Amino acid sequence: MDRNSDHSPKPLYKRWRFYIYLLSGFAATLFLLLLLSLITLRWVNPPATSFTLQENWSELEAEPYNLREFWVNSDEIPEQMKWAVVASEDQLFWEHRGFDMESIREAWEERQSGERTRGASTISQQVAKNLYLSPAQSFLRKGVEAGITILIELFWPKERILEVYLNIAEFGPGIFGIGKAADHFWGISVPELTPEMASRLAAVLPNPKRMRVEPPSPFAEERSLWILRQMTQLSGISYYQPEEPEETTDEFEDIDPLLLETEFDMDQYLISEERDTILPDSSEIEEPDEDQELIELDLPDSLLQLTEPDTSTANSDSVNLF
Repeated sequence: MDRNSDHSPKPLYKRWRFYIYLLSGFAATLFLLLLLSLITLRWVNPPATSFTLQENWSELEAEPYNLREFWVNSDEIPEQMKWAVVASEDQLFWEHRGFDMESIREAWEERQSGERTRGASTISQQVAKNLYLSPAQSFLRKGVEAGITILIELFWPKERILEVYLNIAEFGPGIFGIGKAADHFWGISVPELTPEMASRLAAVLPNPKRMRVEPPSPFAEERSLWILRQMTQLSGISYYQPEEPEETTDEFEDIDPLLLETEFDMDQYLISEERDTILPDSSEIEEPDEDQELIELDLPDSLLQLTEPDTSTANSDSVNLF
């Protein structure tokens, strides 16, 4: 009796293989559910996304809404709106299969060198993130995002990817989708969007909670002009027509202003924009104190290297005037 009891099988829950099988089954179930949802979303529009569900609507003093209420089908989206987001977010969208390897390599090198990392996510990756994940930055999230991106590119055509992106992207605090954005900012329908409006919407995509569409903040307006130029180059359609012919070419005109600002603190830059756009009352302006010490500005090296003006000639000229 004792010998038989010693060789009795262990309960299933005490076997380590049981937990391996359990985890494997759980992962397989999640994958099948994800696969089923992606195949369904190939034709069915989502009523919400992970981002809309995580939005703090009470802080915005707004009510959550169904994305289908403002959904705009691909054939109703004007071409300038499509070109605007491609020019802004992913200029190789029509060529790659979900990943821009060159941008990923450059972003990794910048991260390794300790520089401010530029965004390297394609439109397909942003669709995967917005639909299923969170904005948290981690290698685990990026790995899951990459797997979902592969499935999206496998089952969805490019036109569907772009349609979903434009209808779930955030264009302002709590403003998801171009249908809602066009109605909120200008009170018009999406087909009525002009190239200037489209470029302004695309300009705020990197940080829609801080950048302002209407009226545009100075940085958003500058970036929208860059997007118009890129739209013209990518499509061959004259979306950008300067009011006056430019005599000289700026060496940085083809560079995204967002990238030019990566050497500086973007948050401080945006805060200064908000401060500059608010005009103080004349009664609030104080006269400078003569005894107050001057604050040393943290200027870029290009300004610090300017040579000091030659005052000798100026002094002699002022003497000659008398």
